[in-house]
Amino acid sequence: MLPLLRRRAWVVASALLVTMVVVASLVPSGSMPVPPVRGFDKVEHFVAYALLAAWFAGIYPRSRYLRIAIWLTALGAAIEILQQAMGLGREGDPFDLMADIAGIGAGLLLAATATGGWALRLESWLARR
Repeated sequence: MLPLLRRRAWVVASALLVTMVVVASLVPSGSMPVPPVRGFDKVEHFVAYALLAAWFAGIYPRSRYLRIAIWLTALGAAIEILQQAMGLGREGDPFDLMADIAGIGAGLLLAATATGGWALRLESWLARR
């Protein structure tokens, strides 16, 4: 992790983000507030995992980007397996995992070219205020 002043807060926020993705991915399909739009869920997967990748690239150094990609891919794969196994109206879809991986790549590419380490910059900016 980067040398962040509010390390514990970043860890807690990270855990909450991952928990939100897991819960949203595993709730029974009948519990969803808005019925899914066919095909649009791939966009949701892409955006969710791009944001997760950009988030973690903001709190970890560039040397950890490959690990971030591996762990987020494993998370996406585990969720797809659980969706298929749970039998609660959700189904595992390899195309969802491909959208996750594309989002991870986009988020890490964005971090590598522009936004990586954003949490340090945010803490520095807040300290000047």
